[in-house]
Amino acid sequence: MQKLSRYALGLLALAALLGHAAGFYSLGLISRLDAIIYDTRLRLTMPNSIDERIVILDIDEKSLAEVGRWPWNRDRLVQLVSKAFEQYGIALLGMDVLFAESDESSGLAVLEQLASGPLQANEPFRAALHRLRPKLDYDGRFAETIAKYPVILGFAFTDGAKETSTGTLPAPVLSAEALRRRGVAATVFERYSGNRPEFQRAALGAGHYNGLADFDGLSRRVALVAEYAGNYYEALSLAVARAALGNPKLVPSFSPAGPFSSSDPTIEAIELLTGRGTVRIPVDRHVRALIPYRGAQGSYRYYSAADVLAERVSKDAMRGKIALLGTTAPGLLDQRATPVGEIYPGVEVHANMLSGILDGTVKSQPAYVSGVEMLLLVLVALVLLFWLPRFSPLRATLGFAALLAFLIALNFAFWEFANLVLPLASIIVLALVLYAFNMSFGYVFETHAKQRLAQLFGHYVPPELVEEMSRNPDRYDMEGRSAELTVMFADIRGFTALSEGLAPQTMAYLMKEYFSAMTQVIRANRGTLDKYIGDAIMAFWGAPVDDSLHARNAVITAMEMQRMLTEINLAFKARSWPELTIGIGINSGTMTVGDMGSRERKAYTVLGDPVNLADRLEGLTAYYGVGIIMGEAVQEILPDIECRELDQVRVKGRARSVRIYQPMGVRETVGVSEQNELVLWRQALTQYRAQDWGKAEAILKRLAASAPHCRLYSLYLERLVTLRVRQPVSSWDGVWQFDTS
Repeated sequence: MQKLSRYALGLLALAALLGHAAGFYSLGLISRLDAIIYDTRLRLTMPNSIDERIVILDIDEKSLAEVGRWPWNRDRLVQLVSKAFEQYGIALLGMDVLFAESDESSGLAVLEQLASGPLQANEPFRAALHRLRPKLDYDGRFAETIAKYPVILGFAFTDGAKETSTGTLPAPVLSAEALRRRGVAATVFERYSGNRPEFQRAALGAGHYNGLADFDGLSRRVALVAEYAGNYYEALSLAVARAALGNPKLVPSFSPAGPFSSSDPTIEAIELLTGRGTVRIPVDRHVRALIPYRGAQGSYRYYSAADVLAERVSKDAMRGKIALLGTTAPGLLDQRATPVGEIYPGVEVHANMLSGILDGTVKSQPAYVSGVEMLLLVLVALVLLFWLPRFSPLRATLGFAALLAFLIALNFAFWEFANLVLPLASIIVLALVLYAFNMSFGYVFETHAKQRLAQLFGHYVPPELVEEMSRNPDRYDMEGRSAELTVMFADIRGFTALSEGLAPQTMAYLMKEYFSAMTQVIRANRGTLDKYIGDAIMAFWGAPVDDSLHARNAVITAMEMQRMLTEINLAFKARSWPELTIGIGINSGTMTVGDMGSRERKAYTVLGDPVNLADRLEGLTAYYGVGIIMGEAVQEILPDIECRELDQVRVKGRARSVRIYQPMGVRETVGVSEQNELVLWRQALTQYRAQDWGKAEAILKRLAASAPHCRLYSLYLERLVTLRVRQPVSSWDGVWQFDTS
């Protein structure tokens, strides 16, 4: 249920973002985040250098103060254009201004009225007017001037329904057949404000200087080609670039239909077919180009128009360069909000676009990026829905951070090295949402799982195992099952006599100290505490959490319990409490594990013949004088534990005999003297089972002399006396029969 809920919510988030990526609707948050990410990438990767190929003739406040308010008379503009070309040697001039009205500041119109009216008969007046007319015809002179030089004029499109188109448009660069019949939806305008016809005819060309503002008011794009009345007109920056490249033919480039594009071919670039190759300008499906800003305002050299007119500029400052005439004067309202500045001159926006066209640095955002975005969304969802939940919170967080870093780095790599703008906001949002879902669900369900598992197993297993079990809680329950496990019984020897000499309260404190210390050792080694049976402890390994080292962990636990008992006895002695001795029996095998309790009370325990044998083995520890006895099934799966075989016995209630062992310690920690003693003991045991009593006795006496307190050696010496008197049958297999244990 947990997984289904996580998958359902994750797929719902994926579906919502796929709809946005496919263009079925727009999610405002995602659009805003994408804009922020775009602006951040732009600012981080801008060259922040000055393009020396392009200069700006600035109608600034200084120019307005010296020359006068705008618009200036055309005589001033004739001087400005002539000096820019003749004295300063510019190669090309683009004008980010409009010349829609005639200039009557010379008074020529008044003189013409006089010549055709009251002074019609005054020949000297008419003759003088004839001589002065060329000089006073500012518009004619301006048209003649721009006809002499490569000048690109600017004009404006408008959308006002009540406005009337004025002036003259340049020749369109494309006809309706070139784009509309291919399904291209370019930016459409209903009206225009063009230049006077004589200016437009005289100029090399013209381009619109309209800005495009995104939803947040920032200028990130230029309508490289815009539609009016079924024809297509280029932007000012494109017109200037074409003039600088020798007026090459403009050709739209379409991408074929593919797996990441719509069913129809879509426009992806405007190409300029120059004699030196093709200049490719990437555009979106609305034929808009992204502006490749070089930096903040001032990425191009500015020269005041007043300084040019007054010849205060160095003669070589603009030689051979492309000049754009525009204004930074606040009163002339040619300011735009951009990603690199809230107040940015419109003329420098055109300069950036022109620079990008010439350099080939215009970023591409073709139609197929929506398909790429959708593909990445699906891949991210698959990874985070099916991969993330497999790990712990820390590893999942590190993995998520690595995935997020990879996606961001990949996105920036495409931006920087392929000039490709891929959406990133939707992918980041999806990744964050799925990560949050996973962490939230993981926390809620893991907490619930821990509570459930703690209720079921909290009395049996340590908190660390409950934590481990909570990662996959569906695997754990108390239903009975058969499993290969190891079980241990630990009992205090002589407990009845010990308890009779202590006050009840003291006995309670003593047992509490003992049980607490031993339980801590069991739990530290992944053991499951079964129960306390009077003074005995029952524990097992391998359930409820699987443990491939269940036998080893049980034996290590037993040896640590014996060492812990030494420390406990020192503490007891300081309190004048009696010292304790414990015997531990361990056995492995296939047993039944699960809830063996009643409806009123649960009892998670193990049952089976291996369990009964472990209990019997614990009872034999006193007889052999050892602290730990384990069955042969345990010894067989202990590759690194040195063991001493004690005997082959048949215990009460069990027909089959079993070899029993005493663990001596981890093999590399067993000393040389102990190793030598084990070699002698194995020899004695071999002679004993071969019924060579003399050789067995000789070896046992050597062992007993070196270890007089070892009960095992004296036990076998006593057993030899009995066997000599009562010779066993020839078929004797060395098994010692116990009828009371």
